[in-house]
Amino acid sequence: MIRQKMRTSGAVRLAAISVAAVVLLAGCSRTNATTATSANATIDDKPATGTVTLWAPSGDATGLDSMLAGFKKNNPKATVKITIIPSDDYQTKLQTAIAAGTTPDIAQLYTEAQSQVLASNTLAPVPAGLVDASSFFSGSYSAGEVKGIAHSVPWYSYTYVVLYRKDFAAKAGVTPPKTWSELVPFLKGLQAGGATKGIGYDVGWDSYNGQDLALLAYQNGSTLLNSGQTKWELDTPQVVGAATLVQSLFSNNLASPDGPQFLDQQPYLVSGKVGSLITGPWVVSQLDSVAKQKGWTAAHLGAAPLPAGPAGNYGFVGGGSWGVFKKSSNASSAWKVIKYLSQTSTQISQFKAYGSLPAVTAAWKDPSITGQPLLDAYFTQLTSAKQMPSVSAWSQVATLLGNELEFVARGKETPEIAMKNAQSRADAIGTGTK
Repeated sequence: MIRQKMRTSGAVRLAAISVAAVVLLAGCSRTNATTATSANATIDDKPATGTVTLWAPSGDATGLDSMLAGFKKNNPKATVKITIIPSDDYQTKLQTAIAAGTTPDIAQLYTEAQSQVLASNTLAPVPAGLVDASSFFSGSYSAGEVKGIAHSVPWYSYTYVVLYRKDFAAKAGVTPPKTWSELVPFLKGLQAGGATKGIGYDVGWDSYNGQDLALLAYQNGSTLLNSGQTKWELDTPQVVGAATLVQSLFSNNLASPDGPQFLDQQPYLVSGKVGSLITGPWVVSQLDSVAKQKGWTAAHLGAAPLPAGPAGNYGFVGGGSWGVFKKSSNASSAWKVIKYLSQTSTQISQFKAYGSLPAVTAAWKDPSITGQPLLDAYFTQLTSAKQMPSVSAWSQVATLLGNELEFVARGKETPEIAMKNAQSRADAIGTGTK
């Protein structure tokens, strides 16, 4: 999955931080409506023609050529020129192209971080009738809205759930937590059942830890922003409470601030160094290989939705989306490419070939997915997943939140002091919204 590939080096984090500095972004107002209003323009049903240029980061997109085989067959007079860019460089190259006015017709956007591109006012609205907004997970689709109008179409979706060693849980007689209050006792049970630490909670990934804290803040009733999206609200009791929950994992000796790091999570889970992770679906597909034992995952792993905070068990929505730039010289054919990639059959093929979880909910009824019970928790969580703050300064603020959260985990700051520091620094950054 893309988030895993995005997190392979510090260069990607730096790229995300520098996004706002590369382009002077215009402020925008976003909506949380589950169904977006489309633009007035429409796309005809005639075959696509001409050349369509498409940019995407390495990872799942490396299989795009084969995924578009059916499109090419049905549109013989169209050529899709795909450029795959290394994930570490993708955000920077895309933002540079936006600033220079040299964008492709289509670009893949990271769903959880597309607000910077949306705020640049360079994406065209999704044509009316191109896709059915209600066919997607609502959080995935609404992440591409600007003032109620969709400017991107989801390609695949992911979120986080609790993956845990069900053998340890069974030995200790504990069941997955349904609320925050049940989390610590559950993790203590996993340790009693054989795990060295109850959970692997990585605090070394800066902006990604900021996303993790935002998720908990949502569950605790915060939106992180005021109603006008003009001011950050980070030192509130709701956000402090979220940081306090993270602190409890470390103060109760249930997690270590020194590991596992993100790329070490799978071997830690297989070896029993940790009894659980809060992570994405890519972990599930890799554990048999890490364990060097076919069937290890089915025998040892359980999955459950996130435990609910006072406001609910919201997760955050991540994944990939497609956008067409206003400067596209072949927008009609570009949108037809995106429409093809949004079809249920194409999304199922993408899952079978590369494991990308479909953004179209109907695709989840296919036996290739329903036959994998560990994915049920992801579907449940995606139905209540929310987008990250939809303002252009979010990457910068997420990074500073991640930094402060590590201080909390290491016992160098209290949650109250950490969020007070975060508020002060965020006030200096602003939201990017006018």
